[in-house]
Amino acid sequence: MQAKESKRLEPGLETVALSDLPREAQTTYRLILAGGPFPHRQDGVVFGNRERILPVKARGWYHEYTVKTPGSRDRGARRMVCGGNPATRPDICFYTDDHYASFKQVR
Repeated sequence: MQAKESKRLEPGLETVALSDLPREAQTTYRLILAGGPFPHRQDGVVFGNRERILPVKARGWYHEYTVKTPGSRDRGARRMVCGGNPATRPDICFYTDDHYASFKQVR
């Protein structure tokens, strides 16, 4: 199963090919498309977009998922944030490796 292709690139955000992301991010993306199972209970929770870096959408449109950080004793700073319905066919996904300070749109 594949995600819906993003309709357009978001202005002001860098893009990154899924194949250029860390292997752990690619694994997380495959888990999103499969509907899990996810390693952390927080995976799949609503992402509030409080930073307002991502395009503004209605609450509940974005969901966040942990991207494993090798050597980290906690969830680390890496996340995949995807938007759309159903969650297993996101309209768009973003990757952050600095705990929401910046994002790259996954293409």
